[in-house]
Amino acid sequence: MITAQQLYKSFKTRTGTVKAVDGIDFTAEDGRITGLLGPNGAGKTTTLRMLYTLMKPDRGQIRVDGVDAVQDPAAVRRALGVLPDARGIYKRLTARENIAYFGELHGMSKASIAERTRELSARLDMDDILDRPAEGFSQGQRTKTAIARALVHDPKNVILDEPTNGLDVMTTRAMRDFLLHLRSEGRCVILSSHVMQEVAALCDRIVIIAGGRVVAAGSPGELREKFARDSLEDAFVRAIGSEEGLPA
Repeated sequence: MITAQQLYKSFKTRTGTVKAVDGIDFTAEDGRITGLLGPNGAGKTTTLRMLYTLMKPDRGQIRVDGVDAVQDPAAVRRALGVLPDARGIYKRLTARENIAYFGELHGMSKASIAERTRELSARLDMDDILDRPAEGFSQGQRTKTAIARALVHDPKNVILDEPTNGLDVMTTRAMRDFLLHLRSEGRCVILSSHVMQEVAALCDRIVIIAGGRVVAAGSPGELREKFARDSLEDAFVRAIGSEEGLPA
């Protein structure tokens, strides 16, 4: 489980101070997919980066399975699998070598890495690319490799930033099935996406951020009902343009 309590983060610019995150609260539970949504500049990416310890909050607390992310970031990283906005796989390595490298960073044995690689390759349909150099991979192949690399240590908590961005229809469908599989295993999944159809189909709970604050939260159905809209997209637009929202 991942909890964020009263998170604040500001950045200094040439013209002054920008308040990127302004008191965000939410909980992402085990066995559920929690969608984190927001327009560009809403503070969503900054929030995600604080969750996976790339940034420290100015104030507030993040806990992953009860561990404080500021006080013990190394333990939190071990409990997290992260697909960041920048995929950053090593092009000169094969997919298998990319996965193994991260497994070694997590202190896994070669046997454990090999077994976990077999499991993830089968689940992500990667057998045909495992031993190919990553240079020249398609967007979908890079994303699969990055996800396998992130999950090699079998983390209970998973943060995925735009996992289907740039993927073709069939790869997108396969990726959505994989996310549902992660949920069925009882993992805590946080998903960031701009594809409302995807969010509506996958997410058990949605947290909408605008202006660095949570402006609405609930299931897709609850949000549609709250803002009296037939589609989640229309409810989202209404939420980010309204001061009224659900509690996080």
